Amino acid sequence: MKKPKRDAITEVKCDACGGGKGYPLVQEIAPGRIDHSKDELVELGMVKFDYTPEGRRQHTFSAFNEPSEPIPPEITALTGITDDMVAGHRIDEAAVTAFVDDAVIVVAHNSGFDRKFAERYWPVFEAKAWACSATELDWRKHGFEGAKLGYLLNGAGYFHQAHRAVDDCHALLEILDFVLPTTGAPALALLLETARRKTVRVWAEQSPFDLKDSLKRRGYRWSDGSDGRPRSWYIDVCDTALDDEIAFLRTEIYLRDVEPRLQTLTAFTRFSSRV
Repeated sequence: MKKPKRDAITEVKCDACGGGKGYPLVQEIAPGRIDHSKDELVELGMVKFDYTPEGRRQHTFSAFNEPSEPIPPEITALTGITDDMVAGHRIDEAAVTAFVDDAVIVVAHNSGFDRKFAERYWPVFEAKAWACSATELDWRKHGFEGAKLGYLLNGAGYFHQAHRAVDDCHALLEILDFVLPTTGAPALALLLETARRKTVRVWAEQSPFDLKDSLKRRGYRWSDGSDGRPRSWYIDVCDTALDDEIAFLRTEIYLRDVEPRLQTLTAFTRFSSRV
């Protein structure tokens, strides 16, 4: 497999998203159930890494957590983690904080899920920049069948069956190192370029109910308001697409001039349940 070009990733350590000097960190959470607002995790895996002239250096963190209820059979089937494996284990918050403290950016393959869980357990993650390797790269555009980790590994020439958190971290790290044939640079370089950009969340509040399918086809998602956010459809777009999005709402949804609620998001706020 092609090795990453050093000049394409030199700045990763120095200033990944304007957060100062530090190290990129890949994270994976294994949940006991899937509701980030109340369910518990059973495993946390992290790999912190950087690059030197000799190659990639990395440090690994892996820990179990015993949930208050038995692990559902479907989670055990997916991860291989059993109640016996996690019995008596607790994840040390101080150890997590110490490991994450000098990370300049956290990369997860589903940051919209992982960040919410992580922030609930460990406040250190709230101040970190985050990137999502599943949604912030258009993998099909770069010759892959899809964004699932298994598709990416197959496309890069790897075979991977594990669903343990730290194993998935190591697998994702190989994908981030993979040189994309379309750019000649590692996937990590393109991911960081995307993560640095600001995006804008556009809220289509009080939009007509009978036009909800039009919003869904456009890529809008529903917020039920239970977490303090508006009860409304919304979409995240890049700065350059904002004018087109507002024009769509005015001409196709509201049929009048409107000034929708807008939120500017960066890597420090994107994917968080706090926005």
